[in-house]
Amino acid sequence: MAVASLAGLLVAPPAGAQTEQDRPCTILCAPELKLEPTFTIEHLAGRPRLNVDGAVERVPRETTFELILALDVPTEIPRIGLTFEAILVPFGERPVHPFTGVAASELRRSSIRDNGIEIESELNVELIDTDQTAGWVSSHVDLVDKLSPGETPRAGSVYTHKLNFEWDTAFRVFHRLQHAPWLRRVEVELSLDYLATGLPKAGDVIGGEQYLDKASPWSLSFVFVFPLAPLGP
Repeated sequence: MAVASLAGLLVAPPAGAQTEQDRPCTILCAPELKLEPTFTIEHLAGRPRLNVDGAVERVPRETTFELILALDVPTEIPRIGLTFEAILVPFGERPVHPFTGVAASELRRSSIRDNGIEIESELNVELIDTDQTAGWVSSHVDLVDKLSPGETPRAGSVYTHKLNFEWDTAFRVFHRLQHAPWLRRVEVELSLDYLATGLPKAGDVIGGEQYLDKASPWSLSFVFVFPLAPLGP
């Protein structure tokens, strides 16, 4: 009962014919749940060199598909919002099971499916709102606490916290549709990421491969944003 009362104070429910901007809220406003299929290009810039059995190789760019469940929480503070994300990588692969240490070859498989889940908590700072662009474009920068698999020899746990910076720009490509309010809120988004901590440094040995340069912190994501709740305009 106490939890329900607190939630009622912090997050106001939708109110009939009120628009989202008119709904009253205290500190935190009504959240929005979104599904975000995402294609991410990793090692976008500054691809490091690796020493692999005496041969020098450069890490290739890789494209990863992710499914993101995002909860956006506006606040009463101008231009400030919060986002909480659960990220699933459904088609990831690795040669050795991270928990049992069993190699894929021992299981007569070409690889171990690595479909781990990552968690992000974000503080959003709005740069451009759709009100400034006739409903077409919005943009914000994010300060992100990222919880994901450890990537360095110094990692003291399987999952480690990392500091990430993002610049997201979203385009409401169906904004002009008159009779599809849900579709008008679908977005196509570009996200430029800089992962500031938790990456291998020059000299680190990971899986028998030695990094000759620091791992690339840059990635670029193409995101399709589908609102799940609320479904109204």
